[in-house]
Amino acid sequence: MKINPKNGIDKLLFGMKQNDVTAIYGKPDRNYKDEDDNVIFAYNKHKIRLTFYQEEALKLGYIVASSPDLEIFGFKIIGRKIADVKKDLATKEITKFTQEEFDTFENYFNEENWIIFQTEFEEVVKFEIGAIINNKDEFDWKFPAKK
Repeated sequence: MKINPKNGIDKLLFGMKQNDVTAIYGKPDRNYKDEDDNVIFAYNKHKIRLTFYQEEALKLGYIVASSPDLEIFGFKIIGRKIADVKKDLATKEITKFTQEEFDTFENYFNEENWIIFQTEFEEVVKFEIGAIINNKDEFDWKFPAKK
């Protein structure tokens, strides 16, 4: 599954509606609402969780994934040492990361691409990507809105 920075993962594009996603991946294994009334789809086979923002007309705005098939710029990420992943990303000029620690987990956040690599024991275990907010403080949706 190819990560497309600022756009989404695989065939998923930020701004898609639930029916756009089910047309590609079928019915989710889990479908529920979070505390903010956002709709969450979970697909076990793809090890992916999708968040459709309630305040944005239920458009896809956030993706969390842990599939071993995830790759960015042709580099696999899950199960690899974060130091190696960061070296790979540096070849694509992605070098700025904010680091946060939680118990045995660490998050490496790159704001420019709105991506997070979550590690445990220095190994990437989860990846998160969110829709970009533009300089007008609005989401930069990538999926064409239907007229």
